[in-house]
Amino acid sequence: MSQKRLYRVQFVNQGRIYEIYAREVSQGSLFGFLEISGMVFGNRSEVVVDPSEEKLKSEFEDVKRSFIPMHAVIRVDEVARQGTARISKAEGNVTPFPVSYYPSGDRK
Repeated sequence: MSQKRLYRVQFVNQGRIYEIYAREVSQGSLFGFLEISGMVFGNRSEVVVDPSEEKLKSEFEDVKRSFIPMHAVIRVDEVARQGTARISKAEGNVTPFPVSYYPSGDRK
């Protein structure tokens, strides 16, 4: 019996770091985007409720697939166990390198 893969995906969105768990991660059909589907969240029956995980659950509730810009992705890890999905502050003094998808020169 094959074990289902589980990925932890960290990316930046509106100045915050999102950490979510998903069953499928691929380059996707849109150029420059990471495609994420099969998002996994903890059980609602748990006694301890994490507000950031609840916010992520409601934000991605009806999402079938999400396309994350490549330049926003921090890291993707294949993990053995699911952790808690969360949103955290983007702290530190490292500024992301500016990315341009347009070739230099005249655009006519």
